[in-house]
Amino acid sequence: MRTHTKETQDKLTPELALEILKEGNKRFVNNIKAHRNLLEQINETSSGQFPFAAILSCIDSRTSSELIFDQGLGDIFSIRIAGTIVNDDIIGSMEFACKITGSKLIVVLGHSKCGAIEGACNNIVLGHVTGLLNKIKPAIEQETETIENRNGNNKVFMERVATINVYHSVQQIREQSPLLAEMELLKQIKIIGGFYDLDTGKVTFFE
Repeated sequence: MRTHTKETQDKLTPELALEILKEGNKRFVNNIKAHRNLLEQINETSSGQFPFAAILSCIDSRTSSELIFDQGLGDIFSIRIAGTIVNDDIIGSMEFACKITGSKLIVVLGHSKCGAIEGACNNIVLGHVTGLLNKIKPAIEQETETIENRNGNNKVFMERVATINVYHSVQQIREQSPLLAEMELLKQIKIIGGFYDLDTGKVTFFE
């Protein structure tokens, strides 16, 4: 499989970019890797890069976007932060990816059994971690189905919060970046949420 060029990137629509990720995740789940010559890709990307997607995911060591979606060097921008939260620098990175470099898709990827979500649900207070976890609190407040045991020991509650957190981050991107919101309105890009299951390796997109 060859590295993306300016020509192949330009030909992609946001929908086709999403299909590439879906197909890559299918390969990952079935333990099939696309054939890539990484040394060749190093040479091909040394003078420039043309990633087709930017993926915001958690720092969790089990959630590498390149592996989950079976992508190679130069294929995707990988933005990682605990809890898949959004801040100004992350939005700036997405604007760079889409407006300057030509990416066609933004994915906010949450995952099951997330330690940051668990920490927020348990009201953990610890140095700078506290401020990070506070950004997950809106998702906890929006989860209204659970009446009792609203903590990290309740796995159903925690998964609901993690899902809501993805939707919340997607909403924040649109609200805080008029640039990206306009690009999406013009169908130049697509902004979508997804959820990775640590038990199966499968990604479900919120379409």
